[in-house]
Amino acid sequence: MVSLHNISLQFGDLVLFSEISFLINAGEKVGLVGKNGAGKSTLLKIICGEQDAEKGSINIPSGLTMGYLPQQLEPVNNKTVFDETISAFGEVLSLENKIKSINEELTRRTDYESGDYNVLINRLGEANERYEVLGGRTIRESVEKVLAGLGFLQSDHDRDTSELSGGWRMRIEIAKILLKRPDLLLLDEPTNHLDIESIQWLEDFLKSYSGALLLISHDRAFLDNITTRTIEIVLGDIHDYKVPYSKYTILRKERREHQLAAYRNQLKKIEQTERFIERFRYKNTKAVQVQSRIKQLEKMEKIEIDQEDNAAIHFRFPPAPRSGSIVVEMEGVSKQYGDNRVLENIDFIIERGEKVAFVGRNGTGKTTLSRILTGELDHAGTLKFGHNVKTGYYAQNQDELMDDKKTVFQTIDEVATGDARTRVRDILGSFLFSGEDINKKVKVLSGGERSRLALAKLLLEPVNLLLLDEPTNHLDMQSKDILKNALRQYNGTMILVSHDRDFLDGLTEKIYEFRDRKIKENVGGIWDFLKKRRISSLKELEKKAEIKKETKKVKGSPNKMLYEEMKSLDRDIRKVTGLIKKAEKQIEILEKEMKDISELLANPDKIQDNPDFDTLYGKYSDIEDQLKKQLAYWEELNNNLEALEQKRDL
Repeated sequence: MVSLHNISLQFGDLVLFSEISFLINAGEKVGLVGKNGAGKSTLLKIICGEQDAEKGSINIPSGLTMGYLPQQLEPVNNKTVFDETISAFGEVLSLENKIKSINEELTRRTDYESGDYNVLINRLGEANERYEVLGGRTIRESVEKVLAGLGFLQSDHDRDTSELSGGWRMRIEIAKILLKRPDLLLLDEPTNHLDIESIQWLEDFLKSYSGALLLISHDRAFLDNITTRTIEIVLGDIHDYKVPYSKYTILRKERREHQLAAYRNQLKKIEQTERFIERFRYKNTKAVQVQSRIKQLEKMEKIEIDQEDNAAIHFRFPPAPRSGSIVVEMEGVSKQYGDNRVLENIDFIIERGEKVAFVGRNGTGKTTLSRILTGELDHAGTLKFGHNVKTGYYAQNQDELMDDKKTVFQTIDEVATGDARTRVRDILGSFLFSGEDINKKVKVLSGGERSRLALAKLLLEPVNLLLLDEPTNHLDMQSKDILKNALRQYNGTMILVSHDRDFLDGLTEKIYEFRDRKIKENVGGIWDFLKKRRISSLKELEKKAEIKKETKKVKGSPNKMLYEEMKSLDRDIRKVTGLIKKAEKQIEILEKEMKDISELLANPDKIQDNPDFDTLYGKYSDIEDQLKKQLAYWEELNNNLEALEQKRDL
């Protein structure tokens, strides 16, 4: 469908692409991976025509439509959410105006037999026919479905886009692109501003999408669940694998191991051949063999090993100055924006050295509480910091807070003080900003580079309370692992806001769940918390039925329901409740079976005597799959029950 042939691009001494070629087939779902700065975003810009390549060509069929979502954009601010989203249907809206205008003119005219009147009738017929072909009657319903899937409430539809954060405005752009249903989607980190519920919805949408997709993402699960092919960009070249991301990592490792083995064998053969030539070069009796070996060497096709980009950020947080035993204490803290109360009577204490996580659906107050802790927001209630507490804050919207006109060096140098000013270049080098990179303007940095720069700022002054709000957004997978290791070694107190359970695993020992304007403390790591909540992902935290104020009540009979409707609701509630109990019993059975097999596998003496020894591992895996499905079913039933109960209580 779309083919790239020998694409090359170079910025100064940096070779971004060196004669790369590949084809995107119709309906194909492709993951584009590589380290930050490898050129992934640039390649998408080249394909959609926003950037020119120095060499090579792109063949795009005539009439093919594309939808491109960049990492950063300048959204429109003078429309409502609904009006901006429905603008995706430009032709349909234009036809609506045309049909309306023609109908108005027809009602004014009385020359029914004239040629001009017949022309109008024909134009109206053509417009109506085109309108039907484009699905004009259902576009508003489609807009509402997509906005709901991306987390917007019905009450948000009339809000001005200028009131929204950059993340929510990005969701509008995603909605517009999806509604246009282009032949090829080019998505650059679409999940960075989404919560788990919206990620799940987008994942399902893209899996069933009939068009082709080229997707940049550092979310392993998202890539695995959508893509069937992985293209890796590394040091100006590409490696193409016809498998999803997880299988690609295995194949890439195996490929390199095979290359290394073949390379070593070839080197060994070359050395043996050269020794033979050197030993018998001047013996007449061996002249024929020597010449034969020389020709073998000349004809030998040298094995090349795929280059690897081993450059990685390298840093450790400075030792934390000692603080008082109580770092933060809140009592009755509340926050509201106008009539919208986000937090209500929050009480908690964080002690020195604790590492805690804030989890929950977007909009439940995690970032608001973080900003209260940094002093950015006023609030009701009491907030106390302990002795000698020094705070470092990584904001979720770091890319919006930086001055695009400043250079990388200026961004760090202007906030560095004391001895840190002498270490600015070293700090930047640790985050892969070296040579000419430090003179780059912030506006030309990729999302990953901006994230690295924001992390570098945290090293300028030792702090003993780290507040990190979604620090993994835009970071490549290797950088996420390095950041996680640095946080493990950090000896201060830490509050981490994240939806990434793999990143949270092993980092925190206490979870604060945000829900219904309150927070609930859960002692233990993320997996302990998930086990207690009996869910396999943070999806349930992201789901909260928004029915109460969204349902429009029938005029003349508010808060009432017909008798038959109430009976039907109660019947449905009893049925779902029964199914939940059955699912819970099945979950208990499966958990016990897994526990029994685990104990058996842990005992070498018993396992050898078991007649089913050869099938135990497979049986364990099968039960584990059944348990995952049963948990998902249990979760769905509970969501249905909650929705039914809320509907009954209206």
